Amino acid sequence: MSLVSMRSGNPVLSEKAFQPSAVVTDKMTLNGTVNKTGIALFLLVLSGYYTFGNISTALLIGCGIGAFIVALVTFFKKEWSAITVPLYALLEGALLGGISYQYNTLYDGIVFNAVLLTLSILVALLLAYRSGWIKATENFKLGIAAATGGIFIVYMVQFVMGFFGTGMAVMSIHNGSLMSIGFSLVIVVIAALNLVMDFDFIERGVEQGAPKYMEWYGAFGLMVTLVWLYLEILRLLSKLNSRK
Repeated sequence: MSLVSMRSGNPVLSEKAFQPSAVVTDKMTLNGTVNKTGIALFLLVLSGYYTFGNISTALLIGCGIGAFIVALVTFFKKEWSAITVPLYALLEGALLGGISYQYNTLYDGIVFNAVLLTLSILVALLLAYRSGWIKATENFKLGIAAATGGIFIVYMVQFVMGFFGTGMAVMSIHNGSLMSIGFSLVIVVIAALNLVMDFDFIERGVEQGAPKYMEWYGAFGLMVTLVWLYLEILRLLSKLNSRK
């Protein structure tokens, strides 16, 4: 399969992401990507643990803006990934720590449950992918990419509506209706299936002999999907708790 045929619903793992710009001497490996993913997630969790209930709103906003800027730099300057990805993990982790604390003040224990579910989904899908139970076929990739794009449009509409002091009811974490819960469940499933896309994309990058720094970029892509999945699980659990 050529690089052009690779697709991922994750926007940071675009079909051109693994195309080297010069002759590659030190190549990307699967073990290297796994190790760097572990390092990035460790930094993210460490930073989140530190800011859990221990950071101001202004600093949270600063971390969010900083993480967004670093993510853009990583996207356009992949060769800088060894520096930008750990920095992104620290900034994103700090932001997640504050967000998680706010959720936990609403429903005690919800953060632990969300982390456990996120890790369980990651392990389950990785095992399913490695064993061949789930295969990222071209139709699968197109379907997930289209669904992810649709969700992104919904997020943008919700973001714009927020400027006018309103929003979609199904997006509210306090809306425990079956429709709202079902909506969140669909997003969680799509986010989870993006992990399969990421596994496949990284594996193809290794097969195509991508440059060594792409190990960090592959870790970045996985981290983006995991953060999205974790936040959507938090939203889903909040809706379920609001029904009690």
